[in-house]
Amino acid sequence: MNNNKSAPLSELALLGVLALLWGSSYFLTKIAVETIPPITLIAMRVTTAAIFLMIVVYFSGNRFPRDVKTWRMLLLQSFFNSIGGWTLLAWGQQFVDSSLASVLNSTSPIFVFFFTVFITRHEPTNPLKLVGACLGVLGVSLIVGADALAGLGQQVFAQIAILGGAMLYACAAIYGKRFSHLSPMITAAGTMLCASICLIPMAFLFENPMAMAATGKAVAAVLFLGVVSTGIALLLYFRLVTTLGSMGVASQSYLRAGVGVLLGVLLLGEQITPVIGFGLAAAILGVAAINTPFRSKKRLIE
Repeated sequence: MNNNKSAPLSELALLGVLALLWGSSYFLTKIAVETIPPITLIAMRVTTAAIFLMIVVYFSGNRFPRDVKTWRMLLLQSFFNSIGGWTLLAWGQQFVDSSLASVLNSTSPIFVFFFTVFITRHEPTNPLKLVGACLGVLGVSLIVGADALAGLGQQVFAQIAILGGAMLYACAAIYGKRFSHLSPMITAAGTMLCASICLIPMAFLFENPMAMAATGKAVAAVLFLGVVSTGIALLLYFRLVTTLGSMGVASQSYLRAGVGVLLGVLLLGEQITPVIGFGLAAAILGVAAINTPFRSKKRLIE
């Protein structure tokens, strides 16, 4: 997509759907990791997603690439968004509350911004995008509340791991731009296939999957994570990387916290407090700022 044009409403709607699908992953991961070790959990998640996506590829009539270079790229992408990113998040969530994890993990657009400005320079960026990135983090912080932030500084290594996951998500959003020559379903299926090939042996090497006593609730959470929060979500993700750009697709991390609030209102009858309302507004404004063209002739990157 031309970065000088406003994002189509249909793409922004898909961004909201992606935030809805990934917004449920914190809660589901927290349930699953109680009885499933973190590497085993991610291995089960990506394998379920890989099987689902390969079925989608088969019935769509698409074909996987045959050149080694493309598969090396898919392997690196799988490290950024699953082998590394999801494993760090799952490990960190054993020790960090999901609310604080959502704040720390929502910082990926800021990583995208500074990586783009100082290293990759792969797409235009501007001060408005930085303002949007900061607004988004503020919004998420207000949504989850001060109680969640009170945990900062405790379980430091776990919190660093979650921030490391956010940094890898930023790398995934940037590197994902290189797959514009492939259809989103091929890119999604290829990355999950690579992740499965790597994570299944890692689970047996570092953990003991055969000895785990997973509850039915944990298994159900993994299945939903694999098919819906991973398989379907990645189909949207790789489309949006092409249409909205790296910063645009990363901005969905600000909407994920709002998803939890809205689900609580709709399903549990919870109330939105003024502070949460301000947080939702800040998160939405942050996403709007990131996806709105900056009209000044001067940009940080041309």
